[in-house]
Amino acid sequence: MLTRDFLQKADCKTAFGIIDESLLLTPEQRWASLACTLSRQPDNSPVWIFGYGSLMWNPIFEAEEVRPATLTGWHRAFCLRLISGRGTSSQPGRMLALKEGGQTTGLAFRLPEDRLHEELELLWKREMLTGCYIPIWSELTLDGGDSVTELAFVMDSCHPFFEADTRSQVITPLIACASGPLGTNAQYLFALEQELNNYGMQDDCMV
Repeated sequence: MLTRDFLQKADCKTAFGIIDESLLLTPEQRWASLACTLSRQPDNSPVWIFGYGSLMWNPIFEAEEVRPATLTGWHRAFCLRLISGRGTSSQPGRMLALKEGGQTTGLAFRLPEDRLHEELELLWKREMLTGCYIPIWSELTLDGGDSVTELAFVMDSCHPFFEADTRSQVITPLIACASGPLGTNAQYLFALEQELNNYGMQDDCMV
């Protein structure tokens, strides 16, 4: 499992497994992506992060508030080919990402304003390793009905790691067999199932 200390010290070229260097974002590219994303923030409200996968049970960053939430217009799917962390290029697994359509339940994390950039830089190092996600701002409905502006990481369908076929008969054997430096792909699936159960959430992405 990732830890804050590991991520702060990690060499992105080696810490998560063997990844073709041409697929990795440089630190400069990651910081540019973060700066561009912040420049597009639609208002000056606190920054909320939407967690729908491993961010739910292992966010790494610090949050001042955590609330169950629903994101409309996107659904979680095992559409990201996994060749590092919990998979390898020779035995790839599948990771969650958000695809257009439907809705997704998850957790909303409100970041501390006095440490905002520090926490976002850590998040970018984790989520924007290869640039397979696109960070977007959208409206999120918190448990209880309040709406906030949030930041979510959705799948870039043009990225080479995007997999359109998410049928259970395709992804189940991949998840069952894949493993890497951070553990097995199956552990990721079981952790997701447990977290959804903890909050009484239902999801049709489960294989």
